[in-house]
Amino acid sequence: MARQATTKRFLVELSNVDDGVYQKLDLRLAQQPSETDAFLLTRLLAYCLLTRDDDDSVLAFSKGGLTTPEDPAIARTSLDGRILVWCEIGNPSIERLHKASKSAPQVFLVTQHEAERMQKELAQATLFRKEELVVWAIDAAFLAELGGKLGERGGEFSLTISDATLYVEIGGAALSTPLTHVSTV
Repeated sequence: MARQATTKRFLVELSNVDDGVYQKLDLRLAQQPSETDAFLLTRLLAYCLLTRDDDDSVLAFSKGGLTTPEDPAIARTSLDGRILVWCEIGNPSIERLHKASKSAPQVFLVTQHEAERMQKELAQATLFRKEELVVWAIDAAFLAELGGKLGERGGEFSLTISDATLYVEIGGAALSTPLTHVSTV
């Protein structure tokens, strides 16, 4: 019998100093059996990075999660349903990023893979509006350490984003990592 997705709940006290966003997030993410903890945490942190105090749009994970490959992993849509921001996670195909760049005015890629490798792959790729693609890399060791402090069903932590650095306080421990901007050209 195929394994089912596991729903995890995360309570995040978000302070995004860089963008002036201060919110308490109560998020539920479905983790597919094939999805690593690092990928799940990258999705979670990408959502936090894209959160805005905005009543004119809605930020949401794709309805089917990883099982709907035609949809963005995370999207910000206008109230009339237009995709304003398309966000991919991990190491999507160049074709997928090309589709995203044609479908939304802003495209983000948040990855847990090595920044240098991603930069090389993207620099060699032919991609629509490649120079406008925003790529952030989060250190895999940081994700592993954070994952080790979370419970089996999620957890609660505070996240501060300041000067392109992620600061996490969880269970009395303080973790931090730079948010690496990856050049696409």
